[in-house]
Amino acid sequence: MEEALEPGAVLVRGGAAGFAQEIRAGRHRIRADEPLDSGGTDTGPSPYDLLLGALGACTSMTVALYARRRQWPLEAVTVRLRHSRVHSEDCADCETRPVKLDIIDTEIALTGALSEGQRSQLRDIAERCPVHQTLTSEITIHTRLV
Repeated sequence: MEEALEPGAVLVRGGAAGFAQEIRAGRHRIRADEPLDSGGTDTGPSPYDLLLGALGACTSMTVALYARRRQWPLEAVTVRLRHSRVHSEDCADCETRPVKLDIIDTEIALTGALSEGQRSQLRDIAERCPVHQTLTSEITIHTRLV
């Protein structure tokens, strides 16, 4: 019998021998792994792929919901994301420690007979999706062994 999860909880399990993980979210199952060139078996998206997927899905959902509520002629939303790390050029502590800056580049394609004003407003709304707000806010993660 599987361990019951409370709403909003996610359970991740993996063996110690490799990177492959099983993710449970409610009744859904997702695999995560690392690509072959990183020592994984490529049985699922990488953790950063999943993070980008979460941001892209939330962005698309938020934009579509906003357009639906206003009865705008949006037909489809396509979000393309890429994660990279660059060395920070503007850093107070750069002499004492190397600093990398995480960058997520997001491109949003909107299909439909939208005006330039509507397109601009939907671009602004995209940055208000809950996952975007979480990723750009200060985050505290509490970790404990059980």
